[in-house]
Amino acid sequence: MESGFRYAQFCPLARASEILGERWTLLILRELFVGPQRFSDLRRRLIGVSPSVLTARLERLEALELIERRSWSPPSAARVYALSASGRALEPALLELIRWGMRFLEAPEPGDHLEPDWLVLGLRAFARPGPTPPRSFEVRVHGAQRPLRIAGGPEGTRIEPAGEPADVRLAAAPLVLMGLLFGQLDGATALREGQLEAKGDLDALSDLSRMFAQPPERPRHAQPQP
Repeated sequence: MESGFRYAQFCPLARASEILGERWTLLILRELFVGPQRFSDLRRRLIGVSPSVLTARLERLEALELIERRSWSPPSAARVYALSASGRALEPALLELIRWGMRFLEAPEPGDHLEPDWLVLGLRAFARPGPTPPRSFEVRVHGAQRPLRIAGGPEGTRIEPAGEPADVRLAAAPLVLMGLLFGQLDGATALREGQLEAKGDLDALSDLSRMFAQPPERPRHAQPQP
């Protein structure tokens, strides 16, 4: 085991806690699930992390072979951090943590940072695995670098890079899209109020929330009191 805090317990959960329990480590991995990142990208996206802490966490993750350094294709000479095969193996657990964490997610507070492409992980976490409406959507999240494609069918909802034609093309802010996906916001209302841009078969909007599982209920003690 690489240097760092160690529980004196022979248990795989203890080993996972030793790796993921350090502050910022899990969020660094979240960023790399979005895609390869430069050191400067990670600094910008992880508001509050110091350069020394980020360097230490990256060095440990690289020593554990959870991440690796790569060079971007020419003409760029930038070096980026990316997940290794062992790092990508964390995906099912990461998506389950996202689902679990939604129980405790409240409205954003002033100063809270939100990266638009974090929504991609949320989509993957709540995509329905069973048969879903055979609709397709090209989604542009305001502020995200790339559009994505949501497609339904007999094998469930798929989250893919945009490319193939879609029934509807959508563009909206992250929180508006979350409201649409979870059925908390009506598509027609969002269009009328200018919160949503959409082109194509607008009747398909009514099927969008059926393609995603609803978030779990918040624990009773965490719900706002009347």
